[in-house]
Amino acid sequence: MNLPDAFTPKLVTAFREGYSAADLRADALAGLTVAIVALPLAMALGIASGASPREGLVTAIVAGLLISGLGGSRVQIGGPTGAFVVIVAGVIAAHGFDGLILATLMAGVILIVSGYAGVGRLMRYVPMPVVTGFTAGIAVIIASSQVGDFLGLRAGNVPADFVDKWGAYGRAITTLNWTALALGVATLGIIVGIRKLAPRAPAQLIAILVATTFAALLHLSIETVGDRFHTMATGVPLPHMPRISLGLTREVFGSAFVIAFLAGIEALLSATVADGMTGRRHRSGQELVGMGVANIASALFGGLPATGAIARTATNIRAGARSPMAGIFHAAFLLIFILVAGRLLALVPMTALAAVLLMVAWGMSEYDRFIALVRTDAGERGVLVLTFLLTVFVDLTVAIGVGVTLAALLFMRRMSETAGLVAVDVAEEPELRDSLPPGVEVLRFTGPIFFGVASEMLEALRRSGQRPRAIILRMEEVPYIDATGANALATFTRQAKSAGTEIWLCGLQAQPSEFLAKFEPRYVGARRAANWAAGLRRLKAAR
Repeated sequence: MNLPDAFTPKLVTAFREGYSAADLRADALAGLTVAIVALPLAMALGIASGASPREGLVTAIVAGLLISGLGGSRVQIGGPTGAFVVIVAGVIAAHGFDGLILATLMAGVILIVSGYAGVGRLMRYVPMPVVTGFTAGIAVIIASSQVGDFLGLRAGNVPADFVDKWGAYGRAITTLNWTALALGVATLGIIVGIRKLAPRAPAQLIAILVATTFAALLHLSIETVGDRFHTMATGVPLPHMPRISLGLTREVFGSAFVIAFLAGIEALLSATVADGMTGRRHRSGQELVGMGVANIASALFGGLPATGAIARTATNIRAGARSPMAGIFHAAFLLIFILVAGRLLALVPMTALAAVLLMVAWGMSEYDRFIALVRTDAGERGVLVLTFLLTVFVDLTVAIGVGVTLAALLFMRRMSETAGLVAVDVAEEPELRDSLPPGVEVLRFTGPIFFGVASEMLEALRRSGQRPRAIILRMEEVPYIDATGANALATFTRQAKSAGTEIWLCGLQAQPSEFLAKFEPRYVGARRAANWAAGLRRLKAAR
């Protein structure tokens, strides 16, 4: 794939291939289906993020439109997702909504730069235990944040800290509203029942409609969206630039990086899932670029961070989507919904939205994958559990940083265990036995020579023999060497030469040969000795 193709939106590709009236009808129907699913989710995620239903809906419309129009996936659906709830709520609590807007803008820029820099190919290397750990942690935090509304508690401003939050729930347990709890349980039951009996039906929307109608007709004494948020979305606001200052930029930079990281990971994961369902292939670079533009636009319109939504994308595919136009229709239908019935959304009970978010949290938890990873070796289990606990009890930024670092160290330890240095038994190889002069030792390296194994390699080299005239280091099984490994090799070479032992490297692969030639050729002889023949001829001449 050349550069222009790699950064061409899939919408352009779809139109180039030909777009028929049948494609238009299929995409419109898929877009309507996804919009029906996305409506209650956007509202619920906006509330859970510490904002309001308005911000969630604006994000689904603006970002959803641009993610489909500019992205690198043919069927990706974008909008607010559960992955952002924790970080968004934390930014709003610490820096206000202006801080969130600025962080989202910065995250958009980071995503665009990352897309053009090819970072999309690197994000696939984030270890599964880290992704599963912080995803499960986010699910626990989302679920815990909805307990108050689900039970109808009058807990006031509940603290953001996980432990303090449950302490507040405990103190407010005497205010439990049994009517709200019953309606919340009924909403959960409707969602679960519809998913089992009619999997293609929009379970969340049906449950919300039933709960809202029931509460309105019976005049139930429960809190509604309108009771908590007095202004509801009846359209999309005009774009405006947020307040930007150097101090605020420094304060929210870490959060912007985490938003960009989560957006990139979830978007590419969702696009990969879509590829598996459709048999097509997304363009990771353009997907990140489109995601960046969408987040910048969402911030300018007063929305939240956005990324690819796996469940909505899968719904889009199952509904028969054929091109990114389905995602554009999804955004258009959402706009029509809030223009026509925006004020009616104020009647939705908070306990019903809490039930929807509890189902979102359950879906995010990936409990089956979590359990499967717990059953693996101690290293994988340690990364998973530590990332999970740090996400829940400390901070998502810390959890990701520690999780990725620990996983990298674990990987390096395992790689170092595969690397080794062994003496070659010359008697078992007739070619060596007949051609080698006396006083020559042959050693074989296996595995990569990098900083994780450099010290062990140097010690093994020092134990390699009784100061022979020459040591041949066979490198056929060394695919990679870094600066630390090369420095260790050069150090041993200098020490050996000072003791009268010559070092020869043989069978160098491309990367080690090129790297050593650039690093320190006068010590390791990478330019002069890259094969058996040259080394043996010189040794025989010195016999």
